Amino acid sequence: MNKKWLSVIAVVILLVVVTLISATTGSIKVSSLDLIQGLFTGTNKSVQIIKDLRLPRIIIALFVGAALAVSGVLLQAVMRSPLADAGVIGISSGAGFLSLLFVTLFPKFFFWLPLFAFVGGAIACFLVYSLSWKAGLSPIRIILVGIAVNATFTGLGQSFNYRGSYAVTSINQATTSIFTMKTWNDVEVMVAYGSIGLILSLMLCSWCNLLSLQDKSAKNLGLNVTRARLIVSIVAVMLAAIATAIGGLIAFVGLLIPHIARLLVGSDHKILIPFSALAGALLILSADTLGRTILVPSEVPASIIMTVIGGPFLIFLLRKSERIHGN
Repeated sequence: MNKKWLSVIAVVILLVVVTLISATTGSIKVSSLDLIQGLFTGTNKSVQIIKDLRLPRIIIALFVGAALAVSGVLLQAVMRSPLADAGVIGISSGAGFLSLLFVTLFPKFFFWLPLFAFVGGAIACFLVYSLSWKAGLSPIRIILVGIAVNATFTGLGQSFNYRGSYAVTSINQATTSIFTMKTWNDVEVMVAYGSIGLILSLMLCSWCNLLSLQDKSAKNLGLNVTRARLIVSIVAVMLAAIATAIGGLIAFVGLLIPHIARLLVGSDHKILIPFSALAGALLILSADTLGRTILVPSEVPASIIMTVIGGPFLIFLLRKSERIHGN
């Protein structure tokens, strides 16, 4: 068995183990066997509490991690840069800002929050792409423009904290990266939109492989490069937006996971995308479980854990990119 499939099997096993640990660890502790039996019989009160309070956050963490990781893979294919990540270049903050604005103005239409998050992410993506383009896309230029766009939308979002609105307070709590108090209604929205985005990303594998080539080569192979970039970007923004709307602002997942995934399974998007989805789900669930249990009864947001991990990794990628481009 080759390295690729060993990596896939290892991630799947770890994902199952961490899911069981996350479900059975906390203020209420049950064994894995009792958990499984209780879910089927419905007679164990502790398991019912876990089902109502802990399972929704686990499912949301899994889908948020998968969505952000795959979004990073797609953005890197479009921009041909290992530094492209929804959280770093401002797409997530754009989605978060428009979510805040929408719920503040129209609090009764919370169900449509992902749609407005998508619009905000699309605006941020357009700004980064257009302002970074100068006879091609430079990885360093992308990250610099992205930081500026991210800071702008983050500042606009934070300005809402001073309005004192109940709706704003509610949405701030709903979009933090601590997945506490997530409900099965949140799960329905996350699974519905997230599944659509992940399925669409799997259908774009061939295009992503061709986009890694030079534009002339891709056109000679019959690819409409402009249309492919647009469609892949839309799916990437959709995944990042729904993850932000339901799970909050979490950076570096789309930066860290694709890089590690390429080392383990290669650059073929037919295996890179599904592997990244599994690895992203594992990373965010592990970060959430660690944050929930490390300082009981307090919690450390998954976004803080990801920042501690991702910051040094971004510096490493920047130095690597400089060496590649001879700067």
